[in-house]
Amino acid sequence: MTVTAPHVEATVGAGDTPAPGRSPRRAGRLRARRGNSTRSPIGYVFISGYTVLMLAFGVFPALYALVLSVTTIDGSFAGFDNFVKVFEDYRFLPAVGHVAVYLVIWLVSLLVLVVLLALVVHAIRIRWLSNASRFIFYIPGALAGASSVLLWLFVLDPSVSPVGWLLQAMGFETFVQTINPANLPVVFTIIAFWTGAGGWIVIMYGALNNIPVEVMEAAKIDGANAVQTAVRIQLPMMRKWISYMGIMSLAAGTQLFVEPQLLSQASNAVVANDYSLNQLAYLYAFQQNDFNGSAAISIILLVIALGLSAFFVARGGLFEKD
Repeated sequence: MTVTAPHVEATVGAGDTPAPGRSPRRAGRLRARRGNSTRSPIGYVFISGYTVLMLAFGVFPALYALVLSVTTIDGSFAGFDNFVKVFEDYRFLPAVGHVAVYLVIWLVSLLVLVVLLALVVHAIRIRWLSNASRFIFYIPGALAGASSVLLWLFVLDPSVSPVGWLLQAMGFETFVQTINPANLPVVFTIIAFWTGAGGWIVIMYGALNNIPVEVMEAAKIDGANAVQTAVRIQLPMMRKWISYMGIMSLAAGTQLFVEPQLLSQASNAVVANDYSLNQLAYLYAFQQNDFNGSAAISIILLVIALGLSAFFVARGGLFEKD
């Protein structure tokens, strides 16, 4: 005993308690092995590709846009002149309003419906039915954004749509009536949900599978029903995943461009070509030849997205350790 005690203290460390049934020496070796694995250089190899792409297509373009936004076309310093010019543009505030309304509808519907559908699919105990449900939800995500919108051009036309009877029952007799500007936030939300929700349902399903079985069994033993289990156990333990979904969907939602741009072309400008902020930035760059003003709009979008993402991170505890 007098020989092994100092060895145990040196190996395990003061205050460490070996797991039941495991010798102190073995516990110390396992802890040392885990510590060494965290310092393995292979982790840097795995993240190197992403880091290079992030710098090349994320950080450097953002810095370049920042430089453009505070300079003139001849490269001289302009301060906030480009931002003032953008704010005074009569098209800017309507575009902000359009994107804001769309984001509210899109994020609320996504967070509620995706989590609800994930809980429903996870509750299905028939394996083939659960697998088929996830596959069906995921299929629309295989379509690229532009292809998806082109498909919806036919779905939204009551004269050729497979759900034309439903559109007509809602009072829409023509394609122009369906894509009336007042309807566009809901239309864009439906398109975005149909395209992207399936992937998030699969991710939330995986998050539900990570909840320990012991916790779920304890809830059943305590008499909790499905609703109580979802509200008091599953949703709190999915908080980080829901926050992550909110951040990524917010980033995508602020970049609204393909949907209004294609609808504008298909409807002969019934949908304005400056409906969203990204469209307005496109007009500044390629119609007005004002890349500095376009960069100012992009920086405004970046600041708004970062601010809202910080809110999701803070409320969702995304980087908190369990």
